Amino acid sequence: MNASTQRPPFAGKTFEVRYDGLTALNAYDEDGLHMRYEITEGPYAGAKGEVVYTWQPIAGDTYAISWQEADRATVVHIDDFAGGTSRSFFTAASLDFYRLDGSLRAV
Repeated sequence: MNASTQRPPFAGKTFEVRYDGLTALNAYDEDGLHMRYEITEGPYAGAKGEVVYTWQPIAGDTYAISWQEADRATVVHIDDFAGGTSRSFFTAASLDFYRLDGSLRAV
């Protein structure tokens, strides 16, 4: 499944992801295709944008979600919406690579 065949269960909802040194808000549009993000804490604070994302179910309420930002940064999340955990793997525009584990909560 992906955003082109059906809407994910998190469509229309906003979540805060909180990692050690980085916090962001991810607002998933009702259309199941677009997401707005804003980094609220950490070295990339103030970065925000709207992206087209893709998603795949992994198991239960856990999903792989990925997108590319305007500055060409790439992001992959493994988000467990029932368990409230998020893992993020992202390559910044500077080509620095990050692996983050943290919490996920609806806001």
